[in-house]
Amino acid sequence: MDEVIGLFPTPFMRVPGVLPSALVSRLVDHFSALAVRDNSSSPKLTHTELLRPEDSPLFVQAAQLVSPKLIEFGVLLFGERLGWSVKEMWVNVLDTGGRQAMHNHANSFVSGVVYLTTTHPQAQTVFMKSPGGNDFSFRNDHAATAPGPYSADKWVSPAPEPGDMVL
Repeated sequence: MDEVIGLFPTPFMRVPGVLPSALVSRLVDHFSALAVRDNSSSPKLTHTELLRPEDSPLFVQAAQLVSPKLIEFGVLLFGERLGWSVKEMWVNVLDTGGRQAMHNHANSFVSGVVYLTTTHPQAQTVFMKSPGGNDFSFRNDHAATAPGPYSADKWVSPAPEPGDMVL
C-alpha cells in the first residue's frame, strides 16, 4: 500500500480553553485599557507595552496555565521535557475594520496567541510560507490546482474561542 510521510513537518498546537472564562474576562477588563500604543499597519490596532508575567497577578495566573502546554509542545520539537516558560507578552486590541500586517516573531523557538475575545472570520490567524529568501520554491499555482498541505502557501487557523491558545 502507498504511504505518504510528512518529512520534518511543522507542528501546530491548538489548545481549546487553556484559560477559564473568568480569567479571560478579568484579562480583557484589565489590559484593554492599557492597549494604547498605535500599530504602524492599522489605526484600528493598538497594543500594550511589552509585558512580563510578573507585571500582573493576572498574567502570573495565565502563565501558570499556559506553561505546561509550552513544555508539552517543546517535547514535540526537541524530544525532551525542558523547563519552557513565558518570556514576554503583550495584549493587542483589534477594532472592527483593523488589520495586522504579515510579520514573524524572530528569535522565538515558540510563538503563541491566546485569544481573549471572539474573532471575526476575516480576522482569523493566517500562517504563510516565507514570501522570499533563498528556500527552494516548489509550486504549481493556477485555476486548475487544489492546494493541499504540501502545496498551499498559506493556511487559516480554525476559528478560536475566548481562552483558546495556538502555538
